[in-house]
Order: sequence, then structure tokens, then C-alpha cells
Amino acid sequence: MSLSRSLSRPITGIIFDLDGTLVESRLNFKLIRQQIGCPQSMDLLEYVDKLTCTTAKQNANNIIMQHEHQDAINAKPIKGMHDLLKAIKLALLPTAIVTRNSLAASSIKVFQNNITISPVLTREDFPAKPAPDALLAIAAQWHMDPQDIIYVGDYLYDIQAANNAGMIACFINHGIESAYQHLADIVIEDLSQLQSLLINRSPSN
Repeated sequence: MSLSRSLSRPITGIIFDLDGTLVESRLNFKLIRQQIGCPQSMDLLEYVDKLTCTTAKQNANNIIMQHEHQDAINAKPIKGMHDLLKAIKLALLPTAIVTRNSLAASSIKVFQNNITISPVLTREDFPAKPAPDALLAIAAQWHMDPQDIIYVGDYLYDIQAANNAGMIACFINHGIESAYQHLADIVIEDLSQLQSLLINRSPSN
């Protein structure tokens, strides 16, 4: 685990990304882009949002949803996920999930993997990450300063969303260094490292 800044204040809340952070995801984004005609260098959701043809947009959304559903029914928990959530519950830290996934797929993953976190905000609720809207909405709901909340994710958009919201950006790289992980405040290799950090920095300690 590495920290790029000193954490001088207690962590009062934690928000998670879902795919690749709490549960596995094997979405083939290259294939999805090919099937809907999205350039490989362009964000999928941005591409679909900019489609002007209603039929083309609906077809693209259907293809994405089909891939997400298949991914959801096969998803398993990331190693250490349940131990982490138990420790967070004992520490009395509020939790939430913010994902770019759909509500339908997210609901399947949360239910099948017994993830007792609420709220779960998806792309149907707020603009997708890296927009900070969903994160800031949760901070407002919790009546907390965003800088005391940690957001945990496994992709660049997660780091950017946390930075845009003024939250602590925690990046989980699963033991593989990323070219953009230096943009995060905290870099962890697995969820057990996050567990020790949170318990030591929660208000109850």
C-alpha cells in the first residue's frame, strides 16, 4: 500500500466502485465497441449518449445491457470483500456504491454476492463517472465533508471522480501497477490493505 498524501483527518465514510473492486467483471469492452460501432479510443457511454438516431441508440443500449447481464450472473466476490465489509460495519462507517453499470446488472451482482451496502447509485441515477455528481450526492445525504470520505475503485474514471468530488481517491491495482495510479491518494494491491487502513482511521479509533 502506498499513500501520496498525509491523511490527517479520520475517514468518516466509504464509497465503492462495484466492478473490479467488490466483485469480478469480465466485460469485453473491445467486443462491445465493435458491436455498436464505437471507436476503441472513445468512452462507451459517451458514444451512446451522442447517438442522434433513436433506433441506433436503443440497439446500442440493448447490446451493452446484454453483456452486462451475462457478466452479472457470473460475477464472484473479489478476495477479501466480505471480511472488509464486516470490519467496516463493526467500525460503524457508512457505505455506498457508485458504479457506471446499469441498475439491473448491479442489482444482480449485489444480491448474488450478498453485498449489504446501500445506497447503490448507477448511471441511471446520475451522470456517469468521472462526473462527481453521484459522489457529492452521497456526501450531502450523509451530511459529511467530501474530504473525509474515501472512494475506492479500480479504474482511471474512479480516481478522476474522487478527485473531482474532493474525496480521498483509493485505487486498487490487484498487484499490477497502472500508468495512472499516481493520480490516486492511496494505492492498494488488495482489499485486506484497505481494511487495516480504514479501521485505523475511522472516527471510533
